[in-house]
Amino acid sequence: MMLSDEEYMQLALAQASLAAEMGEVPVGAVLVLADGQQFEAHNAPISLHDPSAHAEIQVIRKACNAMCNYRLLDARLFVTLEPCIMCAGAIIHARIKAVSYGASEPKTGAVESLYTLLSDNRLNHQTEVHGGVLAEQCSAQIKTFFKARRRCIQHSVAKT
Repeated sequence: MMLSDEEYMQLALAQASLAAEMGEVPVGAVLVLADGQQFEAHNAPISLHDPSAHAEIQVIRKACNAMCNYRLLDARLFVTLEPCIMCAGAIIHARIKAVSYGASEPKTGAVESLYTLLSDNRLNHQTEVHGGVLAEQCSAQIKTFFKARRRCIQHSVAKT
């Protein structure tokens, strides 16, 4: 049974919460294959000591390993934050059919905000894009995380 975009984004938000609990930037992703199989992941660059361990990359790796294929034709990706350049590149190379994201990322967004890589017709693959799925919830989760982090930093500076 396929879920709605909002239900998949709720699963991605749960993954983002796991990332936040680990001290990672709270970004979560869910990848759904055409047959309904789904994979979930969250940001882990700090804990894995790997700058490429974004939620999107993590979930693409899981799906590709399970499928024994680096192509994920007809797959749909749900991610709480607009993908960056690196993740957009991986989405293109994996031939993912559609990406739905929650919060826009004006500083590094490579889907609609700063760049439009997934819809660039100069590339050999274009991906459907659906921005703003549960945008308020996704944005609030990230803002809450960074607000708490700033409070922590201010508190530790005040102690010294």
